[in-house]
Amino acid sequence: MPSVDTYTAAGAKSTAKISLDKNIFGLEVKSHGLLKSAYTAYSANGRANLAKTKTRGEVTGSTKKPWRQKGTGRARFGSRYNPIWRGGGIAFGPTGRENYSKKINVTSKRLAICQALSLGAKSGKIKVIDDFTVKDGKTKSAVKLLQKLGANRQILIVLENKTEAEVRATANLADVKLIQANYLNAYDILNADTILLSKNVLDGLKNWLLTDSKTSQPRKVNNA
Repeated sequence: MPSVDTYTAAGAKSTAKISLDKNIFGLEVKSHGLLKSAYTAYSANGRANLAKTKTRGEVTGSTKKPWRQKGTGRARFGSRYNPIWRGGGIAFGPTGRENYSKKINVTSKRLAICQALSLGAKSGKIKVIDDFTVKDGKTKSAVKLLQKLGANRQILIVLENKTEAEVRATANLADVKLIQANYLNAYDILNADTILLSKNVLDGLKNWLLTDSKTSQPRKVNNA
């Protein structure tokens, strides 16, 4: 059963370590196929479909025929907006209606989260704090607390419930992401260099990740 260091709300390191659930933080990841699927699905589902080109029918301007049909010695053209001319419409370009989303079922998504957390625990990324609170809501206070915890580079803070003070204190920190436990995903876990979990999140993760979404019964982890 994996164990990690714990810290007080003030950032002091505790002498005792805390044991983590082996079904969430102790899986043996034999293949990264599921993690890749979950990672790309999250990235694709957040993609903004902004690319749009104009077809020959959407380009504005005169519809006059460039030159008469016969007698010029040149090829026939009916419109100056055909795709092979400069300034013409685009053939087969993006329409803005493309669907880039990818689906992954709930069981696979939860298993991917467990695998990502297991890799994080194995590499020493995970730290547990009694409670991450920044009562004054100041960025300076949040930075001091994170420095005491030894958190650096890309930091993921997972809380049971976000308060306005914590959101305000971390909003201007480019390398810090604050999320609630029920929004945890493989994408954020894999991108983080330090994963900071509040103690009350651990039981919530167990109830969420190890409970069957259909029957509400404890689910056996199949890490095949």
